Amino acid sequence: MRRLAVLLALVASATAAHADDRNVKIGVLTDLSSVYSDLTGPGSVLGAQMAVEDSGLVGKGWMIEVISADHLNKPDVGAGIAREWLDAEGVDVILDVPNSGVALAVAAIVKEKNAVFLNSGAGTIALTNKACTPNTVHWTFDTYMLAHGTATAVVKQGGDSWFFITADYVFGKTLQDDATEVVVANGGKVVGSVSAPLNTADFSSYVLQAQSSKAKVIALANAGGDTDNAIKQAHEFGVGAGQKIAPLLFGIEDAHALGLETAQGLQFTEAYYWDMNEDTRAFAKRFQARAHNHFMPSQGQAGVYAATAHYLKVLAASGANSHDGAAIVAKMKAMPTDDPLFGKGRIREDGRHIHPAYLFQVKTPAQSKYPWDYYTLVETIPAEQAFKPLAQSECPLVKK
Repeated sequence: MRRLAVLLALVASATAAHADDRNVKIGVLTDLSSVYSDLTGPGSVLGAQMAVEDSGLVGKGWMIEVISADHLNKPDVGAGIAREWLDAEGVDVILDVPNSGVALAVAAIVKEKNAVFLNSGAGTIALTNKACTPNTVHWTFDTYMLAHGTATAVVKQGGDSWFFITADYVFGKTLQDDATEVVVANGGKVVGSVSAPLNTADFSSYVLQAQSSKAKVIALANAGGDTDNAIKQAHEFGVGAGQKIAPLLFGIEDAHALGLETAQGLQFTEAYYWDMNEDTRAFAKRFQARAHNHFMPSQGQAGVYAATAHYLKVLAASGANSHDGAAIVAKMKAMPTDDPLFGKGRIREDGRHIHPAYLFQVKTPAQSKYPWDYYTLVETIPAEQAFKPLAQSECPLVKK
């Protein structure tokens, strides 16, 4: 009996120590070297670091470490890193993960290991739909938001025939499907599509197919460097007379890379823009001063900051046990979100963070008055309209 009492005391002591653990390890799994590195990459790592610093927890009994790795846009590589982090390196939360194929693989591993996955870089709606888990939160954008915001506006402006140039993996295909649904529902039609491999340098053959289709809209269901290359080459081929380019995922980094002369007039949907208000400007200037490329933050990088900030708030308010992922995510859902970049919001039962989205148009060179002054706000899409309604959800966590 004495030995049993000692063992029980040790177990109780270990359990208490675990519950009071204030050591948190954050892993930013991202694209550090390829097509999505400006959208996410080193800037996402910086976003996580700034959220840790701004939390006020460091130096108050907390040890918070941020590490990073490059998944090379390969699901097997990303899955291997995630397993190593969770099994051997003590990582509690995985952030960012641009590339939907990688993100879906990581989400499954995080659920298996009962950790936390805060996605900000991948767009597939499956993360909060069929493939939702109690361990995943999807911040910033998804294919539903992108497709409904941009496609609805473009069709209403007369763009009722579409041709897609689509990234040949799950993100591109899902984005095309979501946009097609919107186009058809609003009385338009899709006249054709072509798939292009990820990280394509030469889009000329795809652009020529789109031109010859005579579609009023050439929709780009891709992102990052692929979007930039497609727009540059469409511009070189003279696309514009009777045809409109609709990039379905476009950001500040793309406008900067293309220049206003090429990007002017493009319309697209985003969840964050650095020049929206005093709070977003203050953060952006701090971020830019430290960014490796001195860019303003992208929406994905802003999402990493905001998601990390909310995660740390929940840890600080809930007894500091960072090791029960599903329990932490449940508390993240229970606590309203409030940060300087996305404002007030909430996380739904399916893991989708809810906030407004915005339809923007790229300014002309004459309209831009100062560096990085690239967007004109066309329309604000209310939070409850920006994302897929729960009534249409296939997430098993949603109570019908």
